[in-house]
Amino acid sequence: MLRFLDIIFSLLGLIVVSPVFFIVIPILRFSGEGEVFYRQNRVGQSGRLFSLLKFATMLKSSPSMATGDITIKNDFRILKTGRFLRASKINELPQIWNVLIGDMSLVGPRPMTEKNFSYYSEQAKQAISSVRPGLTGVGSIVFRNEENILSGMPDKVKFYQTVIAPYKGQLEIWYVKNKSILLYFKVIFFTALAVLSPGSRLYQSHFRDLDKMPPELLEAMKL
Repeated sequence: MLRFLDIIFSLLGLIVVSPVFFIVIPILRFSGEGEVFYRQNRVGQSGRLFSLLKFATMLKSSPSMATGDITIKNDFRILKTGRFLRASKINELPQIWNVLIGDMSLVGPRPMTEKNFSYYSEQAKQAISSVRPGLTGVGSIVFRNEENILSGMPDKVKFYQTVIAPYKGQLEIWYVKNKSILLYFKVIFFTALAVLSPGSRLYQSHFRDLDKMPPELLEAMKL
């Protein structure tokens, strides 16, 4: 049933956002480094790697620079046009194609690079690999401002590896255990709310049994 919904919504989504594509594609083609799309291998269902598609927002050499796969607020690797695309989440729209062809679902654990996936516990890896990764998910809602959180950390990679990733893993385990059509629509709704109102914490009253955040993460998020 969820796969059927993914196909219907992704087809409708491509039709609805096609005007955005017609605007963004020429802008990217004739600005920055002239790259329109960015492809990167991510870990999908059953541990299979697939090519995730995004609009290009960063320097092509970004993975080998600074914090690597981890992006922070005001990251110097982000192109001027890319800042708006990332803030508005427009850069994620090409992943609708990944949903349509079955690499991803609209809702599920966010697909990670192999390096970032390695930071998860074995339990989290098994749970995440059992389902299709998502265009959005519970982790995406909770960590809507992840780049801002990391910008205040002296050792950004270590904080991500030892604090953010373990908690993200717990959120993804929770999603897999509670996966349902109702949760599917709830995540879509709260994702839209997070885009429109980044500071909203309304999801907390609907996902009450999520694992508690570690103290250092609460402090970093100022909750």
